[in-house]
Amino acid sequence: MSHWAAGTPVAPGLSGASSTAPDAAHAALDAPTPVLKVAGISKRFGGLQALSDVGMTVLPGQIYGLIGPNGAGKTTFFNVITGLYAADSGSFELAGKTYRPKAVHEIARAGIARTFQNIRLFADMSVLENVMVGRHVRTHSGLLGAIFCTKAFKLEETAIRQRAHELLAYVGIEKHADAKARNLSYGDQRRLEIARALATEPKLLALDEPAAGMNATEKTQLRELIDRIRCDGRAVLLIEHDVKLVMGLCDAVTVLDYGKPIAEGAPAEVQRNPQVITAYLGTDAA
Repeated sequence: MSHWAAGTPVAPGLSGASSTAPDAAHAALDAPTPVLKVAGISKRFGGLQALSDVGMTVLPGQIYGLIGPNGAGKTTFFNVITGLYAADSGSFELAGKTYRPKAVHEIARAGIARTFQNIRLFADMSVLENVMVGRHVRTHSGLLGAIFCTKAFKLEETAIRQRAHELLAYVGIEKHADAKARNLSYGDQRRLEIARALATEPKLLALDEPAAGMNATEKTQLRELIDRIRCDGRAVLLIEHDVKLVMGLCDAVTVLDYGKPIAEGAPAEVQRNPQVITAYLGTDAA
C-alpha cells in the first residue's frame, strides 16, 4: 500500500553524488523507529478470510486510524496484534523489535494496551481499583510479597495507588475515584477504560470504537483526550465508525474492506479514493 519515490542514480564523480548521498544517509538515521510495524497479516476462520495481507506502520506520537464498513476485519486485526487471535501469517515489530502475539498479558507488558468495543470494566470495583488493576502488569513484588505483605510490596502498592490517581486526573474523572465503576456515566466509563489502559504504560494505545454511543459533547471531550495523549508522545491506533472524528483527528488512515486494505494515506487523500467511496456508499464513485 505504501509508495516510495524512486530517485535517479547519480554517476560517480558528478557534482550531485557527494551532496545527495549524505542527505539520504542522514534522513535514514533521523527517521523515527516505528512503534508498530506489521506486514502480511492474514487470518482465516474456517471458510472466511477475515484478514488478507494487512500491514501498517505507526510512528511515535501518531494517531493512526483503521476504518471500514461493518465486517471489514478491523476488530479482528486488533485481536491479532494484541494476542487474542493467532495470525495465520505476518510479521510483527514493536518499537523496532520482532514480537509474536501470544498471551494477552505478555502483549500488555511488551507495550500494547487496548480497549474494546463493549465496555469491559470491573463493575463492582471502585474506579480507582479498576485503574490499579491495569497498573499491576508493571509490578515486581510477586505473589509472595502480597502474601507476606512485605515492605517492598507496601511501597509498590502505594506507588500504584498514586499513579492511578494521576491517571484519573489525566482523563478527567478523579472526583469519581471512590465510586463503583458501574455508577459512572457512559462517557466516563469509556474514559476509565482509557485510564486503565494507560496504567500499563503502553508504547501503543489501541482504541476500539471509543466514541460508540457517545453524544456530541462526550465525543468532543474524547477527541481532546486522544489528542492530548498524542501530544504527550504516545502512539494511538484508532478504530472508529465516526468517519468525521477519524478524518479530523488522525494523521494517517488505512481502510479495510472484506479483510483487505483498499486505501492508505493522509485522511484527505483517503476520503477522495474511489474504492473507499464505493465501500461506504455501495455505489461506484462517478
